[in-house]
Amino acid sequence: MALKLRKWDVVEELKTDEDMALYLEAAMEEAGDDAAFVAKVLGDIARAKGMTQLARDTGIGRESLYKALSGEGNPSFATILKVVRALGVRLHAAPATVSAKQARVSRRKATGALAAAR
Repeated sequence: MALKLRKWDVVEELKTDEDMALYLEAAMEEAGDDAAFVAKVLGDIARAKGMTQLARDTGIGRESLYKALSGEGNPSFATILKVVRALGVRLHAAPATVSAKQARVSRRKATGALAAAR
């Protein structure tokens, strides 16, 4: 009996919004200065959510999104921001030298400050 193998696709594992957010977070931790890697991860998330709907939500053509988020494209930061918003995930910043607990506390403080500023 022959063993049947198929190519593994991360999209099959991205079932919930939390899965997608954690995947993006891990990618951003690992990427260093590799923007193409992050774009590719956003492309994986986009495929999991549905590229056609993402194209509608962003106003960017589906083919253009596939190219930009392939890891081979070079999307503008404006495109990345549109995609992130449409996917329902957030990019956030934290000092690179703080612990995860300190980052959560700082994020809460920053969110409160932003709310107060509005």
